[in-house]
Amino acid sequence: MFFPAFFHVSFAFIEKSTAGKKLLLIDTISTLFIILMTSSIVNGSPREENRDVINLIGDFIAKLNEPAKVTAFICWSRDETLLFSKTLSFNNIPWKIGGNYIDVNGFSPPEHQFFLMDADCDHSKHVLGKANGLKLFQRPFKWIIWGRNDESDFENYDFRLDSRIFFIEKVAGIYGIKLWYKLTEGGVLKNDLATWLPSRKFLTFDRFSFYKNRSNLMGKNLTAAFVITDIDTYQHLEDYRHTHIDALSKHNWHLMKVLSSILNAKFVNIFENTWGYREKNSTSFSGMIGDLQTNKADIGGGGAFITEERLDVVDYVSPCVRVSLKFIFRAPPLTSVSNLFTLPFSSSVWYACFALVPIILIIIYVIVKWESKDAVFQKEAKDNNVAPLRAACSDVLVMELGAVTQQGAESEPKSNAGRIATIFLFIAFMFLFNSYAANIVAILQSTTDSIKSLEDLLNSRMECGVEDIPYGHQFFEKAQDPIRKAIYEQKVAPKGQKPNFLNIYEGVRKVQQGFFAFHVDVLTGYTVIKNLFREYEKCTLKELIYIRHTEPWIPIKKNSPYKELIAVGLIRIIETGVQGRHTHRIYTKKPVCNSGASNFMSVGIMDIYAAFLVFGIGAVVAVVVFFFEISVCPKFGCTFEN
Repeated sequence: MFFPAFFHVSFAFIEKSTAGKKLLLIDTISTLFIILMTSSIVNGSPREENRDVINLIGDFIAKLNEPAKVTAFICWSRDETLLFSKTLSFNNIPWKIGGNYIDVNGFSPPEHQFFLMDADCDHSKHVLGKANGLKLFQRPFKWIIWGRNDESDFENYDFRLDSRIFFIEKVAGIYGIKLWYKLTEGGVLKNDLATWLPSRKFLTFDRFSFYKNRSNLMGKNLTAAFVITDIDTYQHLEDYRHTHIDALSKHNWHLMKVLSSILNAKFVNIFENTWGYREKNSTSFSGMIGDLQTNKADIGGGGAFITEERLDVVDYVSPCVRVSLKFIFRAPPLTSVSNLFTLPFSSSVWYACFALVPIILIIIYVIVKWESKDAVFQKEAKDNNVAPLRAACSDVLVMELGAVTQQGAESEPKSNAGRIATIFLFIAFMFLFNSYAANIVAILQSTTDSIKSLEDLLNSRMECGVEDIPYGHQFFEKAQDPIRKAIYEQKVAPKGQKPNFLNIYEGVRKVQQGFFAFHVDVLTGYTVIKNLFREYEKCTLKELIYIRHTEPWIPIKKNSPYKELIAVGLIRIIETGVQGRHTHRIYTKKPVCNSGASNFMSVGIMDIYAAFLVFGIGAVVAVVVFFFEISVCPKFGCTFEN
């Protein structure tokens, strides 16, 4: 007895449950159902060819060793259907018989779905047409088809390059399994996967047949989109000149040439001036991403950062180069954050020096006071043309300051005690002066690590600029973080001023001048720095991350049939070192500091502003005292001597 075509039945493999009663009930029903099927099969007689196909399908799915949920479109007798059910159930494969209506929502997860089709059934064309419209021939769905296998019957179906369509054919009593796919609209290409005999099971099984020949696109045209921001780049895509301009596109240009050779494809190149961003109040993208979204391009040769909104319209297959966007700046001199003249000595040394001055002042003052009252020294002072040191605190202090600054003194004590005190005064301050001067020279060449975060950069006196490139505008103009937004509004684009979006040469030259942070791809920035900076300037270079981002990946259009093929080809390029070769030729690493301890540096006003400040204060005090003396002294009869 035969059931009507596409008889509706469903059976699912039932896993064990922890609930005792439920488990007993399920096991009982399953056992009764299997007994029923077994008894039916014993009483029936399936056709030999269908029995072979049933056994082959069971063996094949088990051989693949992949999770499978089977939907069968068959028109078999009840006995053949029950045998089919028993075979799949024996291999723990859940399955159901499909009808004319295909429920896409029921195929979850899609990676597990296996569709079985008897092409000799009356409604097979209708079901295949429905499946084609629902894109069920695309990866990751899998099909096993047997029966009618004339290529003309399947020429209108979308058997893509990444499709997994298995056809069962019987030749001279041996069953063969072939993989069908298409490179272009029209002819079907076939790969032999396995051969099978009912008595000996699989004679051959070539797992690599899944990918065999599919990497050869036979000269098929693929469209690659690149991003060019400078018109001069068109002339230097291959000659490695001006590598700091459009470096990513120049780098990937060479990778795409190698990829086309691996795939035996011909790349038709198109160019855009931006990577592509979502247009306002729209789901459409501009630039290279827009070309992939609208199927104008197959692959984004320019590479692109992975963003959440782009994941909806493109797929990413492989990283292309480690681009690192950071602020580059020269570390500020230590004098920019500290007083140069207080740095040479620690606090304890300064305290000791300040304590030494009054102690010596008192000692020498007592000696000089004694000399001024002693008759011997009074007589010697009259016979000597050199004026003795007066017994006044101001005169002793001036003499002591002369010793501190190593300038000497006009007069000194005449006694042996006074001379000994004076000699040791000069020796002590000579050592202090030499230590102080040596440290000053070292400090003048020292830099500070005071800028370690974006907040430090925001609060510093350092100006900021950004490379004038599309993603630079995106990162800064759309910043939402308070600190990043403040950096853009206060340092990059202050109100009433022209925004500091600069070309790479202008930005690097400002970095060279100091107190300027330039946001750029450091690998291209160092290419310019290598040619412009002097050796000692390279030693002061620092980096600061503005925003963390992924490295650029190669994007392709969504659900592309070439996704796996392109990904494998690009990974081969990475693993064989071809990508590394082009990376080293186009990008430059951070310069190594080789002469950090032997630099000549000019001293600026900022470095010695404290000295001018002291001089200015002294001059002002002198003028004030001068006017005080000329206005007050005549009234009180005072003289400069008293």
